[in-house]
Amino acid sequence: MNIICADRASMPSLSNIEAFVRAAEQGDFTRAARKLQLTASAVSRRIARLEEELGVVLFQRTTRAMQLTEDGRAFYSRCQHILGELEAAKESLSRSRHRPVGVLRVNAPQAIGQLVLMPALPRFLAAHPGVELRLTLRDEVVDPITEGADVLLRMGALEDSRLVARKLGTTRLLACAAPAYLRRHGLPETAADLSRHNCLGFLRGDTPAAWLLQDGSSPARTEPRGNFHTNQGATLRDAAVLGLGIAMLFDFMVARELESGALVPVLDAQTGAPRPIHALYPRGRHLSSRVRVFLDFVATLFPR
Repeated sequence: MNIICADRASMPSLSNIEAFVRAAEQGDFTRAARKLQLTASAVSRRIARLEEELGVVLFQRTTRAMQLTEDGRAFYSRCQHILGELEAAKESLSRSRHRPVGVLRVNAPQAIGQLVLMPALPRFLAAHPGVELRLTLRDEVVDPITEGADVLLRMGALEDSRLVARKLGTTRLLACAAPAYLRRHGLPETAADLSRHNCLGFLRGDTPAAWLLQDGSSPARTEPRGNFHTNQGATLRDAAVLGLGIAMLFDFMVARELESGALVPVLDAQTGAPRPIHALYPRGRHLSSRVRVFLDFVATLFPR
């Protein structure tokens, strides 16, 4: 039997295969037609086309009955499996629309991942037990298509037009320090005063990132000079809480510390403008239910 050897271009259509399987199950074109909500002649035509495509006879027809030929029986066994797999796939997809399941790959900056996502993730995972979250924390911009990410969380201006953006909220950088540090060293009133303070920098590579402040009506670029710098936002926040110096941190990173008084803002009027926070995903990609529920969840974590 050479049915399975047919090339891709001559592969039979699923509608013809389904007509054949239902006719084989029912033993009659008329009953098969009722199952498929077609006419008996339409079923007969589909099976005739299938036989023509395959180059074999599938049914032995007589005036009283029809029976599968040897080729028909072999083909029927294969087609049952194919249609069964197709039905299982449809059912699985239907279930996933209502109950999110599967792997969800999320890429986020370290600060957002550690200080915003992680405290809230138990709630998300408990609500969606079928989702397996794979969270990668990287501060550098990545290509979601190359990386295979479903969702990227990013702060600041957007550049990649291939991505669909959903705005989650805004954040701004604040210079802040512990009250104990300020009692020892005094409160800076201008950007120029920072030269007399221990400034804790966020490392990009091996160099602390510059601070951009307002000095009157002009922007002032200040290199943080101090005795401690790190590439971990949570560690930088902790260093400021311990009284090591002044740190420049995003407001969502220090919200609890500002509320409790563990940190206080300095130079508040001189820090930078708000930055948008977006959830990004590749343009043209169908949104699965697990992506959709994650986007709705993460939108609740940032003030608008």
